[in-house]
Amino acid sequence: MRMIMTVSIPVEAGNAAVLNGTLGSIIQQILEDLKPEAAYFADEDGKRTGFIIFDMKESSQLIAIAEPWFLAFNARLSVRPAMNLQDLQAGMPGMTRAVQKFGKVATA
Repeated sequence: MRMIMTVSIPVEAGNAAVLNGTLGSIIQQILEDLKPEAAYFADEDGKRTGFIIFDMKESSQLIAIAEPWFLAFNARLSVRPAMNLQDLQAGMPGMTRAVQKFGKVATA
């Protein structure tokens, strides 16, 4: 299942990694293991943040996916399912069924 993970690196841990020259190489190592579909980096709430899209076949993989970020950077993570346009289109029949079954309840 396609997932999106938001990785927030605390300022102190990020600064320490920048100053000792390991920030980029550690992130690169983690991403080489994960093999994400895409990875983007920006600031969010004043912290170095990554937005990483990857495939997770089993929920037990979450440990191996999250631990490197926790251990290397004391990072905060959120992981949730994500869809591309094709996934959204494939899910539309479910939305149609929900509208037919529950649509009047929501407007009452």
